[in-house]
Amino acid sequence: MEKHAVQLRGSTADDSRLRAFFKVLSRQKMLMLMSLPFLAWVIVFKYVPLWGWTIAFQKYKLARDLFDQTWVGLDNFAFLFREEQFYLVLRNTLVMSSVNLVLGFVTAILLALLLNELRRVYFKRTVQTISYLPHFISWVVAANIVQTALAPEGIFNVLLLQLNIIDKPVLWLGVGEYFWGILGATEVWKNVGWNTIIYLAAITTIDPTQYEAAEIDGASRLQRMWHITLPGIKPVIVILLIMNLGHILESGFEPQYLLGNGMNVEYSENLDIFVLKYGIQMNNFGLATAAGMFKTVVSFIFLIVANNLAKRLGESRLY
Repeated sequence: MEKHAVQLRGSTADDSRLRAFFKVLSRQKMLMLMSLPFLAWVIVFKYVPLWGWTIAFQKYKLARDLFDQTWVGLDNFAFLFREEQFYLVLRNTLVMSSVNLVLGFVTAILLALLLNELRRVYFKRTVQTISYLPHFISWVVAANIVQTALAPEGIFNVLLLQLNIIDKPVLWLGVGEYFWGILGATEVWKNVGWNTIIYLAAITTIDPTQYEAAEIDGASRLQRMWHITLPGIKPVIVILLIMNLGHILESGFEPQYLLGNGMNVEYSENLDIFVLKYGIQMNNFGLATAAGMFKTVVSFIFLIVANNLAKRLGESRLY
């Protein structure tokens, strides 16, 4: 009898929650209708193509039906994990992603904090505009600018020679060990202004009376930045960090492809270039799909772990 009563109460509670859900849904029906095109786009372009993952388990041949292929099981994955080049490009991908992540976060947050402290609106807007502009330059143009600046007769070598920092011009893109630093600096130059936008937006949500109270108490600008601004944008920083960790194996393609050459290939080649060279160009589509599948699964694991870690620490999280 008691068991029946408990089941009845549970069923009633479930019905109540279901009615509440549909009540909220009916109140927001216009928002639901507006979301339908985006939902359809996600399904068509993000979930339907997942059928292509079956190629990772096949010896795929062009001009044949997807299910009319030779199935090889996990052979493509076994070959991938036996390939020494795969571990080299995996190292490069992780290092380049980590460098971009750290430099991107630190510089964007620092620039946002500094811009927030500017009181002259005209000067502030000028600095913002100048910092945004490189983001709208294509990587083809940006790579040419970097190559010209780092050439033996480029402005970077000329400046270092004038300052007596180096004795002779250096072929910077010809030394593999320099590539990760060059890529990180290039990413910062190109995207730091764009990355500050969300932090500046988050700063505007902070109650101005907190700054006024801190100023009355004698807090300096640096103290106000440290004790008010940074804690105020902390949830946004954590959310963006979680999302970026979900892309840890996506270090980019265009900058590595355009700035890479035979002299720095051991440091510039990442997973995306590996897929292009050893998969698509050699018609080994099964291997290319296996590498892409590996990248997606690892990124998904990083995202889940980072989100759960934020949850345990009591920070903002995605879900």
